[in-house]
Amino acid sequence: MRNRFRDAMIIIVTAAVVAVLCLSGTRTSGQGQAPQLKRIAGKPDFSGIWQANNEANWDLLGHAARAAILMQPGTHPLAPVPAAPSLAFGAAGGVPGSLGVVDGGEIPYKPDAAARKKENAEHWFDRDPEIKCFLPGIPRAMYLPYPFQIFQGTTKIQMVYEFANAARTIHMDTVEPPPNDTWMGHSVGRWEGDTLVVNVTNFNDSTWLSRAGDFHSDALHLVERFTPISSDAIRYEVTVEDPNVFTRSWKMSMPIYRRLESNAQLLEYRCTEMVEERLYGHLRRQQLVKRWEGQDMVVDITRRVPPPDILYQR
Repeated sequence: MRNRFRDAMIIIVTAAVVAVLCLSGTRTSGQGQAPQLKRIAGKPDFSGIWQANNEANWDLLGHAARAAILMQPGTHPLAPVPAAPSLAFGAAGGVPGSLGVVDGGEIPYKPDAAARKKENAEHWFDRDPEIKCFLPGIPRAMYLPYPFQIFQGTTKIQMVYEFANAARTIHMDTVEPPPNDTWMGHSVGRWEGDTLVVNVTNFNDSTWLSRAGDFHSDALHLVERFTPISSDAIRYEVTVEDPNVFTRSWKMSMPIYRRLESNAQLLEYRCTEMVEERLYGHLRRQQLVKRWEGQDMVVDITRRVPPPDILYQR
């Protein structure tokens, strides 16, 4: 009787294991096939809504988390504290840590350019074009914490960015360059196998590369490479060259991910109106923003009209 019960239990357990393995195999065969990469005229179709998922907009280099971008000396030289403009934001105004996106972990600034970059970082609150809602430029538009959409044709690829309604066209055919330098540059593309290679020139010097004060001159030249990792991810690489600012060319790279929400769409973020008071409030005869009182803090605002070379310094 005991042996019969044992044999019955062995049969039941064996049948259960076989059933689980069969079910697992069925699911694997149904889910193991990755979505096929869509193509246009034999080339990868990058159409869709995409977004970087990193901290490059705060700082391109690896960095530890800190209380705020704008800091001032504290009671100890090694323990700075948030400066007044960012103090009220608390943890919401902090900077997340990052491993960085720059190959080699170094941006090769010339000595005078490195000094200007440091000064930019110290005056980030007054100088960063992002705060003023200016067009972000390339490559910064690619890793802002906002989505962008790609519309791909055979001779033109359009990229539309949520921030500030920025946009650019990648010309896959021969076109004349713009008559003047531009915020978003002039993009000319070609295919190298499945990699989209984009040569970007004709920049002005009005954009930054990050909130850390990284900048460039109007001699900026970029070579971007978009390589599909899968149907939902792109390897984005950009080589940066600017002989007025850097001692040599350098490269950053990162993955960019497709937004997979069923209702994914690009929403309007016309932030120009949102910074109007900050940019032009000092021109009002009766200023609207003078004081803010919270539960634990009172902030008094004293406006000054800085010289134009400081207000619009890039």
